[in-house]
Amino acid sequence: MAEFLVIVESPAKAKTIERYLGKKYKVKASMGHVRDLPKSQMGVDIENGFDPKYITIRGKGPVMKELKAAAKKAKKVYLAADPDREGEAIAWHLAHTLDVDCDSDCRVVFNEITKDAIKESFKHPRPINMDLVDAQQARRVLDRLVGYNISPLLWKKVKKGLSAGRVQSVAVRLIIDREKEIQEFVPEEYWTIGGSFTKGKDTFEAYFYGIGGEKRELHSDQDVKEVLSGVRGDLFSVSAVTKKERRRNPAAPFTTSSLQQEAARKLNFRAKKTMMLAQQLYEGIDLGKEGTVGLITYMRTDSTRVSEVAQTEAKEYISSVYGENFLKEEAGKEKKQPKAQDAHEAVRPTSAFRDPGSLKEFLSRDQLRLYKLIWDRFIASQMAQAIMDTMSVDLVNGDVTFRATGSKIRFPGFMKLYVEGTDDQVEDTDRMLPDLKEGDEVNKTDIEPKQHFTQPPPRYTEARLVKTLEELGIGRPSTYAPTLDTIQKRGYVGLDNKRFIPTELGEIVNELTLEFFPEILDVEFTAKMEQDLDDVEDGKKAWVKIISEFYEGFEKRLEVAEKEMQEVEIKDEPAGEDCENCGSPMVFKMGRFGKFMACSNFPDCRNTKAIVKDIGVTCPKCEKGRVIERKSKKRRIFYGCDRFPECDFLSWDKPLPRNCPKCDHVLIEKKLKKGVQVQCSNCDYKEEQQS
Repeated sequence: MAEFLVIVESPAKAKTIERYLGKKYKVKASMGHVRDLPKSQMGVDIENGFDPKYITIRGKGPVMKELKAAAKKAKKVYLAADPDREGEAIAWHLAHTLDVDCDSDCRVVFNEITKDAIKESFKHPRPINMDLVDAQQARRVLDRLVGYNISPLLWKKVKKGLSAGRVQSVAVRLIIDREKEIQEFVPEEYWTIGGSFTKGKDTFEAYFYGIGGEKRELHSDQDVKEVLSGVRGDLFSVSAVTKKERRRNPAAPFTTSSLQQEAARKLNFRAKKTMMLAQQLYEGIDLGKEGTVGLITYMRTDSTRVSEVAQTEAKEYISSVYGENFLKEEAGKEKKQPKAQDAHEAVRPTSAFRDPGSLKEFLSRDQLRLYKLIWDRFIASQMAQAIMDTMSVDLVNGDVTFRATGSKIRFPGFMKLYVEGTDDQVEDTDRMLPDLKEGDEVNKTDIEPKQHFTQPPPRYTEARLVKTLEELGIGRPSTYAPTLDTIQKRGYVGLDNKRFIPTELGEIVNELTLEFFPEILDVEFTAKMEQDLDDVEDGKKAWVKIISEFYEGFEKRLEVAEKEMQEVEIKDEPAGEDCENCGSPMVFKMGRFGKFMACSNFPDCRNTKAIVKDIGVTCPKCEKGRVIERKSKKRRIFYGCDRFPECDFLSWDKPLPRNCPKCDHVLIEKKLKKGVQVQCSNCDYKEEQQS
């Protein structure tokens, strides 16, 4: 019979850990939280120091009965929930329910689920950290006070099912403010002048730089004409050649935030999906003969710190596969982010020697893609700098100066394995120039002026929004994915081409919240509250005092809002067609998966229809129907003929209303990682890539 009971959160972890600990240990799962505030009421005694009233979560009765029975038989109970505030709170709730002394050495924490890490952690059990518990309680009580006070107001004044929260409200405000910036943006004209030049057999490009050696901006067609009038003949003289060495450092290993951002950029994963897959990799995967093994370290962290053991293992791998010249010159200390809690390590593989190729047969496609991203990033972070040779050449004709730049990789370093993605289209500058020196002459073969207009700031993608929230100090690693999920489910924002756009409902709720509860939407206020919670975790502040200071002003605003907030009627938008069942007008409504059409005679008529978007293209297959935009069961956009099933034309790529000038087949828009490529559906014709 087992002498020791170990309680973790999930059955997957329980199975793995029990195998590592041996027969004396029985490992059971609590299935997450076992106690929480009641859903049906506030659950916070405001009059008595904001005392939370916890109850056993509905449905957890059988689990608790099983855990209590096992605890009575055990010589000692170890609480091994996740190594963060939430995990500490789960351990505290379990201790209270199972009559475990919180001051005893009952708490065990580990950052990775590997045999060595688990065995080492059980050598150093500790009491429950009440500062961590209090920080979690403070967040839970604070969010309950905000949500359970503002949400009923919104139900009464706007519509049922709405909610407000500290982090989600700020996220919605950021999206709305960005939309206003875009709408108010006034584009400004500017021009560039590109030229093609030759030196012997070599051809290269250069761009207008300035007049008389001074940089000059081109704002109009007149400016361009002035420049071109100063160019005499086709010969340009090389007036300056600058050669430099540029070194590029690898990106640090992943934090939760940077993992979500990079998975969005490179794998097209939503934050929610990234965290779900990371949880699976952390808890353990069955590797056949090796058994179930945790493949990555804990995935909720804002630290880029890496243990010396992991660094040493990475060095051994890099040295054996790439050679010693690819090793980092100095391990050095990772730069800690100002707001990072640094509670545990960066997200990294539990073993550098477990490369992605060796795991193909054990992981699903998406698990493997995410694991490879994490593994590549970690190994690259321990590799040498990349060394680039850069060259800049000034070409002069009269007073007019053109400048050509080029670069080549002398030593790839970490870039041989991995290069961090970006949110923006970056022009490829890795091109070489011919060997030029001062006094050389080159021939101009062509000069082409181009008109441009400045672009408004881009809408937020999930990656951009997560990055912005992190930079502003809003929320913490565990909050980003659920926050983005919530604001979409509530119908406050939608997605257009994977970018957030606010809905009318989102704008109404934002406006009301801003008018009556400005501090909830104030970025600085919310960031300060996060810092206060960190101070509670560090034992610097009492959580009750923080809540009390907040509620003093919040309560007064609630009283004003109850009296003065006006009811808002959200009228259904006419769809412009009648119901085929009863003849009443159809209207647009917002559902869980976005807008749809419904009969205005509801509930007498329950007719609904998906919104069909005609993209203005005749079906290229039957040449009779129209191509319409559709959505798959997984919400992925595709294109098909409106005469389906008579015509079975389908395409993941968007057809365009013009044909290929080369073979007369339909052109399509191919979405790439960076922008859109217009190309032929039949031949090799391609147009310039758009960002």
